[in-house]
Amino acid sequence: MSFFPSQLRWQDLFDIVLVFIVTYRLLLLIRGTRALQVLMGLLVLLGALLLSERLRLYVFNYVLKQFFDYLFIIVVVLFQDEIRRALANIGRGPFAIAGSRSSKLLVSIDEVCKAAHILAVNRIGALIVIERQHGLKNYTDAGVKIDARLSAELLVSIFQTDSPIHDGAVIVKEDRVLAAGCFVPVSLESNVDRNLGTRHRAAMGLSKESDAVVVVVSEERGEIGVAVGGALRQNLSPVSLKERILMAFDLIERRENTGSFYARLKDSRLLSKRSEKVSDKERDKNE
Repeated sequence: MSFFPSQLRWQDLFDIVLVFIVTYRLLLLIRGTRALQVLMGLLVLLGALLLSERLRLYVFNYVLKQFFDYLFIIVVVLFQDEIRRALANIGRGPFAIAGSRSSKLLVSIDEVCKAAHILAVNRIGALIVIERQHGLKNYTDAGVKIDARLSAELLVSIFQTDSPIHDGAVIVKEDRVLAAGCFVPVSLESNVDRNLGTRHRAAMGLSKESDAVVVVVSEERGEIGVAVGGALRQNLSPVSLKERILMAFDLIERRENTGSFYARLKDSRLLSKRSEKVSDKERDKNE
């Protein structure tokens, strides 16, 4: 007895693979967002529908059937942002792979580090949140939506003191600035250094509640810091900041030897020589 039906065509195999790829890409698209939670809610309602039929709960089953009769319209309303983003991705390149996403991320990290350096030199306070796996839609919804291509110039202009949205955090995802003026949770732990201001406590609080990487620039001291997993690293150079962010995104490998810190790049292009020269110039000025 053959495992495959005798009438199975190559078109059927292609059809199965195509459905698998589309489903996988859709799941990647909604991963880390509230859309995934909405999808899980719909699956729970579907399970309740099947259970109500089995237990003969006629009224409850009727209500759920009425709900699922309009499922197409409900899905379009609930997932309109994700659908729009998926169509935009298809328009840009239907066969795009994860490498393009990594390249976008590397460019974004460069822009964030460049902006942090400029802001620190000019002693302008800033709070920049880089989204990872966990969605931050609940924070972006409460802020001012921007949805613009990320650039150092845009970040610097947002945090100017005469800007109406300089207070709060800027949330970045890949190569886009999603929102500005976002209010994020502040760490209330008693063991935190009392010299730290609200921005630093907010960086620690948000990085502890999510997996986001939070870059903070001190207005008083002109120092750059980064918070990951609730832990705050302060007084970083642009190169050190970039190393910390790349480690958080698992783009470099970390080794410790005789108390010194070493970072071996997985891609030699990640740390630019230009950033190293900028850091050396700033160090010479301070000396």
